[in-house]
Amino acid sequence: MTEDEQVRVVYRKYDGSLHWNMELRRLGADEHGVWLGAEADSLSRKGDGPPVAQAEPYVLLVPDGAWHTVTFNAAPRRTAVYCDVGTPPVWPHPGEVTMVDLDLDVLLRRGETAPYLVDQDEFAEHQVRYGYPGEVVAAAEASAEALLAAIAGRGGPFDGAHTRWLDLVSG
Repeated sequence: MTEDEQVRVVYRKYDGSLHWNMELRRLGADEHGVWLGAEADSLSRKGDGPPVAQAEPYVLLVPDGAWHTVTFNAAPRRTAVYCDVGTPPVWPHPGEVTMVDLDLDVLLRRGETAPYLVDQDEFAEHQVRYGYPGEVVAAAEASAEALLAAIAGRGGPFDGAHTRWLDLVSG
């Protein structure tokens, strides 16, 4: 697949039900993974619900083998960085990437330096409802902790590596 082609991004819940899904443009890849992007007013859907417009442009980093994806949002969106903890992304073919959302999210608000973890209550509830295996719980928790440390320390893709990709969709 070449750059500028559309990629369907599919997040599911552990029971296989459709969660967030959208079409993004393939921007390229680097040492952090594959970068996908969306211009301002792009659409996404939660399950089969109505389209939701995303006012600001954003890029989605899909790291190879990691238990998360990372969204970097353009200003003025209040959340600058949004990490979805989930199973490692799988590419059934070059035009689609899918993963299971495991509820935990790590966020960094614009203008703040400390990231924080959210949705621990949903994670606990879904461990019971969906029967997450112990190794899945441990991998999700470890990923969340690693993301908190990486963002706080400005390591990996959190050192500004996203900027050149975000510029491609910010027009």
